[in-house]
Amino acid sequence: MTDKRYFAHETAIIDEGCKIGEGTKIWHFSHIMPGCTIGQHCNIGQNVVISPEVVLGNNVKVQNNVSIYTGVTCEDDVFLGPSMVFTNVTNPRSAVNRRGQYAKTIVKRGASIGANATIVCGHDIGEFAFIGAGAVVTKHVPAYALVVGNPAKQMGWMSEYGHKLHFDKQGEALCPESGDKYILTGGSVSKNKEV
Repeated sequence: MTDKRYFAHETAIIDEGCKIGEGTKIWHFSHIMPGCTIGQHCNIGQNVVISPEVVLGNNVKVQNNVSIYTGVTCEDDVFLGPSMVFTNVTNPRSAVNRRGQYAKTIVKRGASIGANATIVCGHDIGEFAFIGAGAVVTKHVPAYALVVGNPAKQMGWMSEYGHKLHFDKQGEALCPESGDKYILTGGSVSKNKEV
């Protein structure tokens, strides 16, 4: 299916009631289910399932074999690595219908989630956080945090450019690529907007 505003491969299935932004690309064998909102300039890889009512912001990159279930919202500039998955029920049972109990998960602007990671529902991912490949996220992740492992544990902080930050004794760090300055105070990181 091709629309002048966005591209969808002929094998992709796009259900009725979806809103898809200009410049978005949807690739082979992906299924966009009813009521989804997908922003502008997104890239939806091969064999992706986006369940009903999911919201993706602008410039979201979804790699191959990703499952995004109802209850998930990804803000602008989010990266979802190959074969990562979200859940939407904390205690699933085949014989018990919990459709009305989907937990919500928000992935904030600029966050990256690595290949094969699992995000257990109800746990938000902060702005520019970095989830390592294969991590299993079982609690909220702060902005700029680097988390890895199963269960995921914080191992440091990341810049908006994806570089590990090294803080000095004054709680300041510079991104080696951008030169942006970051401040660590009270267990959270913020970008110094005065630089």
